[in-house]
Amino acid sequence: MVINFTQTNLQLRNMDFSLSEEHIMIRDAARDFAQTELLPGVIERDNKQEFPQALVKKMGALGFMGIMVDPKYGGSGMDTISYVLIMEELSKIDASASVIVSVNNSLVCYGLEAYGTEEQKQKYLTKLATGEFVGAFCLSEPEAGSDATSQKTTAIDKGDHYLINGTKNWITNGGRADVYLVIAQTDKDKGSHGINTFIVEKGTPGFDIGPKEDKLGIRGSDTHTLQFNDVKIPKENRIGTNGSGFRFAMKTLSGGRIGIAAQALGIASGAYELALKYSKVRKAFGTEICNHQAVAFKLADMYTDIEAARMLVMKSAWDKDQGQNYDKSSAMAKLYASKIAMEHTVEAVQIHGGNGFVKDYHVERLMRDAKITQIYEGTSEIQKIVISRSLIKS
Repeated sequence: MVINFTQTNLQLRNMDFSLSEEHIMIRDAARDFAQTELLPGVIERDNKQEFPQALVKKMGALGFMGIMVDPKYGGSGMDTISYVLIMEELSKIDASASVIVSVNNSLVCYGLEAYGTEEQKQKYLTKLATGEFVGAFCLSEPEAGSDATSQKTTAIDKGDHYLINGTKNWITNGGRADVYLVIAQTDKDKGSHGINTFIVEKGTPGFDIGPKEDKLGIRGSDTHTLQFNDVKIPKENRIGTNGSGFRFAMKTLSGGRIGIAAQALGIASGAYELALKYSKVRKAFGTEICNHQAVAFKLADMYTDIEAARMLVMKSAWDKDQGQNYDKSSAMAKLYASKIAMEHTVEAVQIHGGNGFVKDYHVERLMRDAKITQIYEGTSEIQKIVISRSLIKS
């Protein structure tokens, strides 16, 4: 069979990989903020496990806390491409700061804007999008991490209110949030259709915050276990229709994976940039180490893998912006970007030699930060389940 390409009028659409002028300006603004504001105290914050409260306010003022939120709710009204560009630049320097941005944008603001009532948006989203409030997403439990249908936290319908009881753990922004989106089981017999999402305000009676977790990485991020003991929540604080909580969680997490994929990309890219810079000044055997093939090939592999990860991350962001299903593409982006973040931060430490093992050169922190990207918002194994199920159904 001979195909006449002229008659079929085949076109390659949207294959321009260059950034628009607006996107370049957004990326450069985030890069400048990361270099001038995040970098100076990043080692100290990591050492002290210090939440960057003042920097969160500054990120809010720049529009980073409500990047994709409609301006009528106080957001920046940007697209998902802009979001991943900002996330990458912040993550090159401080993944603890970037995960605060990711959770607030992908999980909290998105969930409220997509599924909340107008009253909920006016009351909460307007403050979250500007950084006046910080949000937390409460899904994980001691016995229900990746298996979101096995919720033990309950929300019993009492007529005009719900009573929430249970425990949530590994909650990012857990001690600093003002607004918590809590996933809870209202009817166990209905399985995934018996789950709901509730807005819980900090300070609500019966809602207690446990000690901060002492973590390997993202140590400036605030991670806590939360306890709910007969927490009374008004009916108007339920998000969406009755029984829609599981769908809410899964759809919200798909967008969250784009943010974490961008974070992993930023960590890998930051480590590569530091390794390249170091290799050009460190000498061994009479020349800069970048001139030794062993190091040069490491740099080549790092750059190639980072560019491949960037394409996956951008594709998932583009899918979301185009209104296409992005469950599979976001899972692929997170799976691959987190993999290369882990692998190439290790290589960056190796290129730095002994200096890579000390805090002053930053790469050891990036290596520690990289590991969590393979775990939170769906482990790498969960991403493979999402991808394989999509392939089998197609």
